[in-house]
Amino acid sequence: MDKSAIRNAATVIVVRDPGDAPKVLMGQRGAKAAFMPNKFVFPGGALDPGDHDVPLDALPEPCTARMAHDSTPGLASGLLAAAIRELWEETGLALGRPWPWPGAVPHDWAGFADLGLVPDATNLRFVFRAITPPGRPRRFDARFFLVDASQLWGDPDDFSRASDELSHLQWIPLPEMRNFTLPFITEVVLAEVAAALPGLGAPDSVPFFDNRHEESVFRRL
Repeated sequence: MDKSAIRNAATVIVVRDPGDAPKVLMGQRGAKAAFMPNKFVFPGGALDPGDHDVPLDALPEPCTARMAHDSTPGLASGLLAAAIRELWEETGLALGRPWPWPGAVPHDWAGFADLGLVPDATNLRFVFRAITPPGRPRRFDARFFLVDASQLWGDPDDFSRASDELSHLQWIPLPEMRNFTLPFITEVVLAEVAAALPGLGAPDSVPFFDNRHEESVFRRL
């Protein structure tokens, strides 16, 4: 794979107690990670080919229409599956509902299905999009999804099923974010989320940092 190619990716911003003392789920990337080493980030990662095969209900409007902007048909469903899968793999927390899995369970979803769950994206909201600027060791076209922690299945403090990709998993109070080393784009996204609280619905428009080329373009979807 061409490491300079822009890969589609999905990121999940999970907010706990949005109307009282809001906290956001984050973890730290390893020191040897090629992309954003040592930074505290939201759970997320690149779209896998198998994500397109995971059956999901569509997001409500206007999220569906906004995700269709400048994308290939069927990409939105794959990105939603990637968001839920990455959240599960990196934190051990499941965004799903009790239901028998339709057909054979993909390898990546075995532990998820063992809980008696199928992935459920209906409570995710598309809130941000950003493309990594040129010159970085990895480049992603990332869609950011927002969800209330109350929609998670099980104990939100139980990270026992998490992989080792993110360390120091924790719920960070918004006022304490300045004490953590965050990527610039993460700071921008957090500012957008904080400004909208306590609401966790679809925003009036979705910020889009388009860095496909040398000139950075900001627009709204």
